[in-house]
Amino acid sequence: MRISVFLTSIFAVATLGACGATPPKTSADNSATRATSTPTRPGTGSYARYPAAEELVARLHAEHGLDPEQLRNTLSRAERQQWILELVNRPAPTPSTKPTGSWTRYSSKFLNEDRISKGVQFWGEHAEVLERASRRYGVPPEYVVAIIGVETHYGRNFGKTRVIDALATLAFDFPRRGDYFTKELGDYLVMTHNEGLDPFGPRGSYAGAMGYGQFMPSSFLTYAVDFNGDGKRNLWDPEDAIGSVANYFKGHDWRGGEAVAIPARAQGTAPQLMKADFTTRYRVEELAREGVTSTAPLDGNGQVSLLRLDGVGGFEYWLGLHNFYVITRYNHSTYYAMSVHQLAQQLRSRRGPVDRPLISWLQRLVRPTDGLG
Repeated sequence: MRISVFLTSIFAVATLGACGATPPKTSADNSATRATSTPTRPGTGSYARYPAAEELVARLHAEHGLDPEQLRNTLSRAERQQWILELVNRPAPTPSTKPTGSWTRYSSKFLNEDRISKGVQFWGEHAEVLERASRRYGVPPEYVVAIIGVETHYGRNFGKTRVIDALATLAFDFPRRGDYFTKELGDYLVMTHNEGLDPFGPRGSYAGAMGYGQFMPSSFLTYAVDFNGDGKRNLWDPEDAIGSVANYFKGHDWRGGEAVAIPARAQGTAPQLMKADFTTRYRVEELAREGVTSTAPLDGNGQVSLLRLDGVGGFEYWLGLHNFYVITRYNHSTYYAMSVHQLAQQLRSRRGPVDRPLISWLQRLVRPTDGLG
């Protein structure tokens, strides 16, 4: 989930809701096939006897005790995806200093009636799980639902590329990010070994992201949880995915009860010349001198990020707080995080306030024997 500035816009498409048109799998027939289906015949794929693959085999054997012959067999059957290399090697667009409407075009993919109504439906279907995750990890349900909505359209768009092919292609044939994707490929092989999965079964984005929340393998190893208690961590199961996304936010220091971003007023030309993205840190007084003021109380936040959205009608300014930065740990993009934030707010507005007594009653209803001997 850590990608270069140039690749952010490309991989945002790959790891959000546009990573393929494969229909969602059910929990009984998900894309993480069990390992028993893997043939053991020697491979003759793109990376058979590839030097970099041999180095990875040696490292995984030394660090994790994985069987070298099995690793060698698996990697030798991975197939190079030339179309992925062509896509990630496209020239970066030339940035503009004038409004172009890029935010309006980007956000329209996620802030629309279809994405909102299906999000409310997803929330309703998994209300108890979302409430349980919110209590355990301190993350509001609307932000978990919004992540899943932006990433995979609530499980309608997991991606259609074999994960091992995507990761091997980017690890061994994309030098600019080779180290990063080699680590992700190694983590993927550890993941499939630990979870008993066929490494050729899971499909995802062309960047190797998987499941409802489009986790990269390193994120799976660190943040994925068994939230339904079946002894497995399954990114294609909505209950495990909900818990895992909430745990990801908690692991990046989400602060419960705090705001995410606040609209700002900007006067004069100075704000257009200032650096503005989620990485900036300005003192509130400094921004005020440059003509940027908050439209709502900042709850004691003395430093904020200046965010500038390139809308059709002109630049739009926001102040990003700590939790906004946490969202960018999922994808290093201001537009991505703002889409998640605004979708979450739309979902909360449509869903209405939390009815915790009703949630408690539903929990007792679905678990009538809890607490009984």
